Order: sequence, then C-alpha cells, then structure tokens
Amino acid sequence: LVPQFETSCSYVEATLEEFLAWSCGQPSCLSGPFSCYDYSKYWAYADYKYIAKIFEDKPEIFQDVRWSDFGFPGRSGKESTLWIGSEGANTPCHLDSYGCNLVLQVQGRKRWHLFPPGDTSFLYPTRIPYEESSIFSKVNIANPDLKRFPKFRNSTAHVVTLSPGQVLLVPRHWWHYVESIDPVTVSINSWIELDADHGARVEEAITRMLVCTIKSAENPSDGDLWLNPTEVEATSHEINLQYLNKAVSAYLKCQEASVPGQAHCSSAGANQRTNASCKRKRRELGCEPESCTLLTQECDFPTPKAEELQKIPFGPHLILVLPQSHQTSVMGEVAVESGGGDLLHENEREHFGKSHCKRKRLLMSNDCERAAHPVDSDCSPCTSPTALSTNDLLDCLVNPRVISLVAQLLLERMGV
Repeated sequence: LVPQFETSCSYVEATLEEFLAWSCGQPSCLSGPFSCYDYSKYWAYADYKYIAKIFEDKPEIFQDVRWSDFGFPGRSGKESTLWIGSEGANTPCHLDSYGCNLVLQVQGRKRWHLFPPGDTSFLYPTRIPYEESSIFSKVNIANPDLKRFPKFRNSTAHVVTLSPGQVLLVPRHWWHYVESIDPVTVSINSWIELDADHGARVEEAITRMLVCTIKSAENPSDGDLWLNPTEVEATSHEINLQYLNKAVSAYLKCQEASVPGQAHCSSAGANQRTNASCKRKRRELGCEPESCTLLTQECDFPTPKAEELQKIPFGPHLILVLPQSHQTSVMGEVAVESGGGDLLHENEREHFGKSHCKRKRLLMSNDCERAAHPVDSDCSPCTSPTALSTNDLLDCLVNPRVISLVAQLLLERMGV
C-alpha cells in the first residue's frame, strides 16, 4: 500500500499480449517475462510511452488521437504519450514543471488526487529521485505520516475517478497522485506547452546542475538510487552549463519577441509541436536542449475560488471538480468525488472499466527471491533521524521557492 518510486521498481520487457495474459491470470504467462510475479501481489505499468516512437512505422495511428475538441487543432498522437497499467499501478505524487496536462481515459478507471500549487509547501517537495521537470512529494498521499509531515494536514485534496471517455485537465503546477483501480487501464495524455515554460526551463537547468554536481561527488558505493531510470545518466557539469545557457537564451528571445507590457510570446505555430514537449526521456527522442522548442499556447489559468466556479455556466459535458470538503455530486454516470480548478470532459462513449476487488500493491523485484528496497510509509528509504544527509541539504537547496529566487537573480544579472 506504499506508492513506489521508479528507482524502487524493476523492469521487464514484454509484449502487450503477454501483459494481458498476465493480468488475466492465464497459465501461458508462467514461462514469460512475468513468471516471477504473482498477479495477486504485483502491479505493472508501461508509462510515458511516446506514441510517435511506438508507432513510428504507422503514422496514420497518430491521427486517431485528436485534441482539436479542446482548442488545439492539428495536435494528435504525435505529441502524446500512452500509459498501460494493471490494478494498483501508480505514480508517486508530483507536479510537472512544464505545461498543463490533458489526459484521456481510454479503458479502465484511474483515481486522481490533485492539490493546487499553493499547497506546495504542505507536500514537502523533493528532487530525489531526480527527473527533469518532475518535482516529487515526500508524503505518502494514500497514508500520510502526519508526525513526520504535519503541514500536510493543511493541504486541500481534489479527488476524482476518471472513467473511459473522460478527459481531465490538470492546470499548470497542480500536484497529482494517480492510481489504477481496474484490472487494465489505458490512458493517453498530452502536455500543452505554455509561455511560462521558458522560465521553468531556466529553473530546471539550475536544479539539474546543482543536483548532478552534488550527488555525483558522493561515494557511488553508497547505493543511493538518486537518478530516475528515465534520466539514463547524470550529465556532466559542462553539459549542464550549456543547457543553462541555452535555457536563458531562449527566455531572453521570448522576452524580446513579447508584446511590450505583456508576459507572453507570440504563437510559435503548429510546426513546433513535434519537438515541443521535451518533458521526459529527451535522449530517447533525440530532443537535446538546443532543439527544445515551445508552443506558446496560453493555458496558465488563474485558480478562482470554488464559489466563483459555481457561477460558471458549464455545458452538459463539462464537470467541475470540487475540493474534497465539498459534498459529492453525481452527474450522469460520473461521480465527482472532489476537485478544484480542474475540469472533466465527458464524451458519450461506452464505459469499458469494470469494478474489481482490491488487492495487495507491492513493487516488482528483479528476481523471484530478492526482497524489495526497505521503505517507510512515505516512500523514503530508512535513514537515521539524527544525521543530516546530502539529500536533506538538497531538499532545501533546490526547493522550488529557492530555485525560483535563484533564477530571478540570474536573469536580473543578464539584464532582464
């Protein structure tokens, strides 16, 4: 019942057919890649799989994913990622540094726990494990330890169960913890690039330089799995400095191109969308810092109060997600458990998700006998409470508020 960081999970290479056989409990999986993993004890997740890479030989499939209904004509599966998981599969609570997020639920149901940007200090942000553009929370959202993280009680959760045919809008910098609650779940998402991403890339470049420099200086035999597997390797100081300079240069160009007195650039056009979403696995996609272009569609919505949102005349297919403290409301077949500035878009489609009994959620181990990494109820490796560690220092040094101030000072030095 503990959300797992990717550094704690192990990895197998399997076909979709093998995954489905395993999730259905077929005997054929006893000799396959999942042979060591009892379905009643483990979950599996194929996440962040770029559709453009999976189906590079079938580009017509890109067009089956259309985001034009949401004001993004021409945007398709080419700028989207695919997620396939079993019951219990989850992503630890985190926020994305770049863009806002549109998530389409295709099959099965997922439960989203969302928190507004203003709750950042209540969620104890950390950059360990490090992954560009992902700021993780140290709190186990499903079972918080309020003695270790007392400020979490001040947070405002927005919980919603996303069903097939629905699309969830996750505004910029909203925290989210996501869990699959059906035997097989399939989702497709796309990050919508924002003008604010120019400044966020400067902050991320500063963070990367500090984390890589400090953690690389540690004794590698300590066994601290601080780098998320998606990052492949720690980049050198020279490369990180180059990345910082390019991020600052892109920010300056954005400012020069912006209308006087306004804080956003002109539209970059649809031809920039292919390489725009350099969110994750940049090296896998061949998306280096110099090619990280941005689509400047404005989507940085303010977060009005719940009582103000109630007055907005939503259409029959737009569902407001209210804070958890509000009374649960049911609209059609959809129960909105809670929420805030997020919206659900309901398409009239068949619901493929089916209820399924709860089961144990344990992380996979690399072999049948190796024990999982010891973790406490809040996903943190067991450490002595008396000695300060490098990670303790980094949690303060690369805290989002500190990094934001450093970026501001750095840009002031450049004459902005």
